Amino acid sequence: MHILIIGAGLAGVTAAWYLRAAGHEVTVADRNAAPALETSFANGGQISISHPEPWANPGAPLTVLKWLGRKDAPLLFRWPAEAARIHWGLQFLRECLPGRTRRNTEAIARLAAYSGEQLRALREATDIHYHSLSRGVLHLYFAHENFRHGEAQHRVLRTLGIPSRMLSPAECVAIEPSLAHVQARLVGGMLGEDDESGDAHRFVAELAERCRETGVTFLFDTTVERIAHADGRVTAVECRRAGEASSLRADRYVIAAGSYSPLLTRPFGERLPIYPVKGYSATFTLNDDAPAPTVSLTDESRRIVASRLGRQLRVAGTAELNGYDTTIDPARCTALLRWADDIFPGACNAADPHYWAGLRPTTPSNVPVIGQSARLENLYYNTGHGTLGWTLAAGSARTLADVVDGRTPEIDIPLTRA
Repeated sequence: MHILIIGAGLAGVTAAWYLRAAGHEVTVADRNAAPALETSFANGGQISISHPEPWANPGAPLTVLKWLGRKDAPLLFRWPAEAARIHWGLQFLRECLPGRTRRNTEAIARLAAYSGEQLRALREATDIHYHSLSRGVLHLYFAHENFRHGEAQHRVLRTLGIPSRMLSPAECVAIEPSLAHVQARLVGGMLGEDDESGDAHRFVAELAERCRETGVTFLFDTTVERIAHADGRVTAVECRRAGEASSLRADRYVIAAGSYSPLLTRPFGERLPIYPVKGYSATFTLNDDAPAPTVSLTDESRRIVASRLGRQLRVAGTAELNGYDTTIDPARCTALLRWADDIFPGACNAADPHYWAGLRPTTPSNVPVIGQSARLENLYYNTGHGTLGWTLAAGSARTLADVVDGRTPEIDIPLTRA
């Protein structure tokens, strides 16, 4: 059958790959001129299987209160807040209950581990190159409070079957020698042993090319304006291409439009629990002969990540709730620059950084929206992956393909139509 996918980022292009592999005719529509030019363009680069803990957890409300009023806080809640943000925030608080946090952590962990397996198989099948490194993610703790939380997370990971190990400061430096400068300040670390890193934009661009070679059609510069429906089914997707109105028709439809997914579903009464959370990144060219990391890092105290992408270092972090605003705040960028200079002095060319901001499609539970629409029987979702879009991409797409074909997914995760 013919399947139309809305969105050509990580979620859309990986879905296209697996649906085409299942024998379907696939078309992908995106408003940009090429794949992965929005949220998937310059993310932190981590495939972080060792970080299944959702943002919504019992300790989150107090942490957020501590950050209020700080312009450089990892989480910034801008005022005034619109109704959608308040509603999402109330749902977030509900997900902080211990039982819900445990359930969400388990679901994310299952999907993350499965996605890692699928990504490795996909990489072997396609021979895609995207500056991938399979050396794990090293979580750094600069405060005793964070280290104790890391030890608790390590115990959780062990029960979930996700390999990790706690490290002394000296062991952290042995794994990543460029951290020698900060060894005296480190309390300890944790290595997520199955984690990876790589350039998500390059991955999507190369995978899109492989999809084209197998017969997938891409329609770029195509803005979806409305999903037409009748009698409980999508009848067409109304869009605008090169200034001209047009309609796209298929047998089944997949929304993989990230933060913009709820705007497409709201007119027919399906409210996806997704809010756009803005994240920032800074990409630096590395100076020759300066100590620079070859292991992806997460600073758990400041909620900043860093990944080596060839001769560049990607530093990313912060979360900002401010609707669909993508304006780059210089203060947030400066915080990333200061971090890079503090941890790796002299390694980055600070004179010419590339700053970027994108909207992460975040659910209150951090569990993505995958599966069939409750209102339109030929409509499906693969969206709402939040900060774990790169981590969960391959497994989510494979799961979606199973659902579309009526197969029972290989892993047990919450699906949309529950």
